[in-house]
Amino acid sequence: MYDANNVFARILRGELPAAKVYETDKVLAFMDAMPQSDGHTLVIPKAQARNFFDVDPDTLAELIKATQIVARGVKRAFNPDGIRIAQFNDPAAGQTVFHLHFHIIPCYENQALRAHSREMADPAVLKAHAERIKAALESGA
Repeated sequence: MYDANNVFARILRGELPAAKVYETDKVLAFMDAMPQSDGHTLVIPKAQARNFFDVDPDTLAELIKATQIVARGVKRAFNPDGIRIAQFNDPAAGQTVFHLHFHIIPCYENQALRAHSREMADPAVLKAHAERIKAALESGA
């Protein structure tokens, strides 16, 4: 069952702040508040969906397209050695916010990822990272 008061639903309603990166009428991308690496970005549908199995296929198609667009921007902005795209379903798989979302996690050689959902980042740093990604998306370079 979908909880309309989860943190991502509250971000979508404007009740909580987020360092936004990309938005359409169907999706929103923003910086993960507890990033595993610099540039860690989340992409969510605006539709209510608890996980991958609850989402309408057309919404999922828009979500994955947006994930690819944003991942390209993250790649241009941060120049990582690799990028992990992750999506978790239910607590046993690591899902901590029960609104469907994709993680875009830049990975760097010889740099371990920080723990998932552990330490809040400085909002000013997240905002600066969001601006880097937005600039990369706008330049299309």
